Amino acid sequence: MSVGTAGGMSRRDFVKATSLAGAAVAGAAPLGAAACAENQASGGDWQLAIQVAGYPYDRVQALIRGDVRVEGVDVRFTPSNIYALNAMAMGGAQEWEVQEIGLHPYMLAYANDGLRDYTLIPVFPLRTFRHKSIYIRTDRGIDTPADLRGKTVAVAGYSQSSLVWIRGILQHEYGVVPEDMQWIVAVESSDGGDVSRNEVVVPEGVPHRFGPAGRDESELLASGEVDAVFSAVPPRGFVEGDPNIERLFTDYRKAEREYFATTGLFPIMHAVAMRNDVVEANPGLPKAVFEVYSQAKQQMYRDMHRVGWAMISLPWVSKELEDTRELMGDNYWPYGIEANRKVLEAMFLYSYEQGLASRQLTIEELFHPTTLELQDTPL
Repeated sequence: MSVGTAGGMSRRDFVKATSLAGAAVAGAAPLGAAACAENQASGGDWQLAIQVAGYPYDRVQALIRGDVRVEGVDVRFTPSNIYALNAMAMGGAQEWEVQEIGLHPYMLAYANDGLRDYTLIPVFPLRTFRHKSIYIRTDRGIDTPADLRGKTVAVAGYSQSSLVWIRGILQHEYGVVPEDMQWIVAVESSDGGDVSRNEVVVPEGVPHRFGPAGRDESELLASGEVDAVFSAVPPRGFVEGDPNIERLFTDYRKAEREYFATTGLFPIMHAVAMRNDVVEANPGLPKAVFEVYSQAKQQMYRDMHRVGWAMISLPWVSKELEDTRELMGDNYWPYGIEANRKVLEAMFLYSYEQGLASRQLTIEELFHPTTLELQDTPL
């Protein structure tokens, strides 16, 4: 199986640079009646070739290496970032048949702009808790979420998935609504990415203005022009140790674990989208792609349980894995609708009640019908 990479990196070099674990057990996800004879990893007669794009996470490494595969399909993986991924699907050339996508930007494009070129499968490559993403000036009297009322908050864009989750958490857990704050919407992002049109949607009734050209949210916080920043990326002042900048939740691990224990929500940031013309021509593909992503993740679990302590450069990674499994279960990064219905419906509610999506979306309309009953491959 060949793997395409950015910059012309060879498959061997790419795997060497990104793999978190050693050799894995090969698997296969059949295409049902459409499947041809088993393919050889070194090449052969392919029934279909598809390009898959996304981040090279540990949970997709087995797919990248070719250790798990879709019978009859030559899968070429292209590493990319979320800015390029969103742009490609929503207004770009749409050249990738399967790709990672920002869940909330996709939701807005579907609800507000009529995007119907892609359908989702319930694979969620990126998810993270968001208490860690609220940064404050220490000289503004902000000690609790309630102290954010009346304060000025800078954000890169407004409608990114991470920001929808932060506002949803503040509203539903602490009673602080978006209208309680003054918003400065920076059009520059401190991580250097291009903020897309579907990430700068600001609803009527939310007090806001756009930030000055050429200045990102990190600079606005460091200069003291704003009281807080909500950001998926730690602002530069925080990284550099500015004593005037701190997280609101200093023990964010404790806060996030308590949040999960109380709500059962593990926030989703990205999903996997498939181009509809490819799905229409290959009806078994959504199920097969779901299964190969699931198998790749199961390989990651096996690697983590067996040798993760040696392959990840953190001294207490084994303890973190034990604590995570105790709180969240063995399948702590679940795919499939059944395991994620509550978190998806929370995201749909937050988007609608924050005035972003024009209506409250449903799982059944966003996800391909053949994937609604699928569950993870067992450990």
